[in-house]
Amino acid sequence: MKGRVILVTGSNEGIGFAIARLCHDRGAIVVLHGLETCALKASANNIGAGVKFIVADLMDTGAPDKIIDFVIAQHGRIDGLVNNAGMLDRCTLETASAELADRMFAVNFRAPLMLTKAAVAAMVAQGNGGSIVNIGSVNSSCGAPTLLIYSATKAALATMTRNLGASLGRDRIRINQIDVGWTATESEHRIQAIEGQPENWQEMIPSDYRPSGALLSAKQVARHAVFWLSDESSPVNGQVNEVEQYPMIGRAFGSNWSDD
Repeated sequence: MKGRVILVTGSNEGIGFAIARLCHDRGAIVVLHGLETCALKASANNIGAGVKFIVADLMDTGAPDKIIDFVIAQHGRIDGLVNNAGMLDRCTLETASAELADRMFAVNFRAPLMLTKAAVAAMVAQGNGGSIVNIGSVNSSCGAPTLLIYSATKAALATMTRNLGASLGRDRIRINQIDVGWTATESEHRIQAIEGQPENWQEMIPSDYRPSGALLSAKQVARHAVFWLSDESSPVNGQVNEVEQYPMIGRAFGSNWSDD
């Protein structure tokens, strides 16, 4: 990772920040992205002196080109992209709307697609390849009832990953995805508070959802993302990998189900 220029979207906190920090700790030159200048400035200073950041709303169709152009203007190249930014709005079929679907697909799918397009063009011009990691969700396989549109956007992202993995290898560009499970982040804590959960909501989660004794942490997820971003995972391409404490397919919930 040493000396490589890595862009991480949605990186002022949570999983994105943890990925950016770990990349920096391993010698990479990181660029942060988010929506709020003050939060990004604080996060950049927290990582290290001279870390650059860009404020851009991924709802804006011009944002992807603007972001990649900024990275290249600041550092002369781009070697890695982590598509982490996303919307996690709750939604059932009854509460779904065309407007919400348009917003969520714009941020969770269209933006990563166009960021990848711009980054790949730069990587091809550089001639040294590159690596892209998409942050998906285990909900892409089906999803909780209240995560209908979110789950669909992450399924679209997974298909994009597999599709591009079949075509980018000839340019020595790899694209892989990690489908992340339930993770304790600042945004998740805010969501639980909005939904009326107490401060100690994590302690109330059944052990079936946290067999290790705790939810995933952002730092743990970051290690998986950096593995796929680095040469350690080469030459694997176009893969979607689940990062959760238990298998999502064929799982029988309830530790005592066989005794019922």
